[in-house]
Amino acid sequence: MARKSTCLERDSPMPTVEELDVAHVEFDRLEPRALFYKAATELVDSAWREHSSLTLAEAIAVLLKTWNESFYRFHPFTEEHYLDLEALLESRQESLARYRQRDIEGLMDEDEIPAKELFAAFEEVLFPVGAAKCLHMLAPRFFPLWDRAIAAGYGLALDKKGNNAGRYWIFMQFTRRQIQRLGKGYSGTNPLKRLDEYNYCVYTKELKPVRSSG
Repeated sequence: MARKSTCLERDSPMPTVEELDVAHVEFDRLEPRALFYKAATELVDSAWREHSSLTLAEAIAVLLKTWNESFYRFHPFTEEHYLDLEALLESRQESLARYRQRDIEGLMDEDEIPAKELFAAFEEVLFPVGAAKCLHMLAPRFFPLWDRAIAAGYGLALDKKGNNAGRYWIFMQFTRRQIQRLGKGYSGTNPLKRLDEYNYCVYTKELKPVRSSG
């Protein structure tokens, strides 16, 4: 059986600045959870700088319980799960601090092994979608967001838990190319967030008008 090509192996269209702007408007219209992203970003930032009564794990838990609600409908957020998250964040704090200072345009080949190892550790606790969401909140300009529909749209259909670090690395590489293609003409907020809004509209909601014409 022929292997399905990934986004790096084919000439996939890339969104333009204008398409990101259109998708942003559509995303705000479709997705009330956008407010949770803004609130969680501020909570995580305050917790990271120890300017909040919340711990970093508590701030992340707020995000996961609201932004990943459909997952936790079937996977209860237990005390054990919270303690696993807390231990994970504590054990990876040093590497997370480094990534928090970087943006994805600086992604290098040398990042492959540590980035994949970090994703695998988070995936073990949070599954592949939750891992990407959590890593993005901790290093919002370095780690991109995805969900199952987005991953599949990029030719990276998610496998069972523990098998997706390589897929996420490919997704990171493609995201870097997208941002490089946007260039200096993009003056919006965090481009990783805007790309996620575009991907959500195109792949999760299948809104064809925001697709790139190539």
